[in-house]
Amino acid sequence: MVEAKKIQSFPALDELDLELLRILARNGRTTNAELAQQLDIAPSTCLGRVRNLVSNGVIARFTAEIEPAALGLSLQALISVTLRAGARANLNDFAQKMRAHPQVIQLFFLGGAEDFIVHLAVRNSDEVREFVLEELSNNASVANTRTNIVFDHFHKGPLG
Repeated sequence: MVEAKKIQSFPALDELDLELLRILARNGRTTNAELAQQLDIAPSTCLGRVRNLVSNGVIARFTAEIEPAALGLSLQALISVTLRAGARANLNDFAQKMRAHPQVIQLFFLGGAEDFIVHLAVRNSDEVREFVLEELSNNASVANTRTNIVFDHFHKGPLG
């Protein structure tokens, strides 16, 4: 089976924590001094709260979101994948292979008609076709695929 996420309990968040998270969600590079000023609290209090949110897993990570087109990856595709009924034991192997593939930028394990959505960033449609043929159509576990080209993408976090 695909690695199950551990169910984690989180601490109760007060309004100050939620506002701190909103600010960081908009701009993860906001300095502690700027956060403290915006929240009208002492910098030491602010730093303690951020550290608490990190250590409790509320803030999972700090990242930089890179625009794929800046790397020459101007085409994105979402490929819905259904595995064969007898191949359900291979879910974890399939997921690991997809995660390791350099063109895969996101992988969603689903409940419903499809088993996975594979999000690709590639240079052109030839690379999408090649991925589908080599990585999916040649995979004995794959029963069906459906490819959609992404024209535009909007993303915001749960507090955005």
